[in-house]
Amino acid sequence: MTLTMPAGAPAGALLGLAAEPSPRDLAREMGEPDWLVADRVAAAALALELPVESNALFTTYVDLRPVRFGEMAAYARTGDARAVSPAVPEGASALLEVRDDTVVARGLSPEAAARGVIVDTFEHVLHRDPGLLRRLIEGGATLPDNDRFAQAARAAFTLGVLVHVPDGVELAGPIVLRWVQGEPGRALLARTVVSLGRDAHATFLEEQVASGGTEDGAGQALWMGTTEVVLDRGATLDVAGQENFGPNTVAFVNRHASVGESAALTWALAVVGGAYVKSRIDNVLVGRGGGVHQAEIAFGGGDQRFDLTSYTRHQGMDTTGDLLSKGIFQGTSRGFFKGLIQIERSARGTDSFLGEFSMLLDRKARSVTIPSLEIDQPDVRRASHSSSVGPVDEAQIFYLMSRGISRDLARKFIVLGFLEPVVARIPLPAAQDRLRELLDRKWIPGR
Repeated sequence: MTLTMPAGAPAGALLGLAAEPSPRDLAREMGEPDWLVADRVAAAALALELPVESNALFTTYVDLRPVRFGEMAAYARTGDARAVSPAVPEGASALLEVRDDTVVARGLSPEAAARGVIVDTFEHVLHRDPGLLRRLIEGGATLPDNDRFAQAARAAFTLGVLVHVPDGVELAGPIVLRWVQGEPGRALLARTVVSLGRDAHATFLEEQVASGGTEDGAGQALWMGTTEVVLDRGATLDVAGQENFGPNTVAFVNRHASVGESAALTWALAVVGGAYVKSRIDNVLVGRGGGVHQAEIAFGGGDQRFDLTSYTRHQGMDTTGDLLSKGIFQGTSRGFFKGLIQIERSARGTDSFLGEFSMLLDRKARSVTIPSLEIDQPDVRRASHSSSVGPVDEAQIFYLMSRGISRDLARKFIVLGFLEPVVARIPLPAAQDRLRELLDRKWIPGR
């Protein structure tokens, strides 16, 4: 499938938005250095050459018809609110909050500030330490070069966030990045880069929630963003994500991680809100002994559409990948789970598993699971995948009913228990509780 531009979209438009500043205009407006201008231009040229889906196995399951690009105008510039709150949530190490196109909160705990942690916008970092940002992102190595939407974000982002934890620093509390989005008719393109030095440890919580004006029937809003993770030798990072945009919001999310020698990455991601969500996760295990553990859940209702793809590429020896995706779909919602494990010739001793499982709670709900493997190195510990799509297990319902629990409550317990392994990985007890309440509200009794 190719991206159909709205009628009248100018030549060279990346997305066909109603208003879409060129990469050069954005760079000029924000006073960016020449190397970043060149990086934007190169990304734009690449994006225009790419199809919506580069993997022929997954092309059939891409449907952008629910997205009305031509009705949304990109923010031309973002910045700080007149008064930016320095407050940090209890138990956290840092907070940066963006509301629509404005940074409204930015703060570090005393411990994080004393140890040189950075949680700030690209604009500020370019003034304080331009070399750090350049080393991390120049050339586009932190994003997949075969994904159109990742390259569009790289070319046309108006807000960038850098999270950097220096060598040897261990943070007890999570770093929180909160996006409050959903203004009808507007589009925000953003990048987030998370960098951990050697033997550093951190927890990163990204929350995506609805702003005002997001009731049913409101004009669409677009959030297109990246999370670009770079882990040096021995670093460990736990990433948790909660997406609960309003019913008028469409989201395109790219998460890309480069995992170095003996480094470890954990993803715990929940996708609940939004009208349409297209997500792609790329894990590149480049160093010997690196590992990734990924758990992702989606809970769809009404006519929501979720398109969730993950790639894990093993390049280093003795690397480990453990990926699990689970979905619950009710009403007429649709969910697509697509995954690929690639084991390159250099990756001897790999252990990798990909599982994709969905429950359908209504006859008109649909889900497709497509796990796949590409193995170029026979010397592996494990390389396997598994998937299933079906209704709630009647045997489990019968067992709970035999203990005096009603049928509807039994179904609810089974469904929410199916998702709990991801919920339990969310840092901050308050964030866990919010997610459990959100999942509870999604449940429709009497199914």
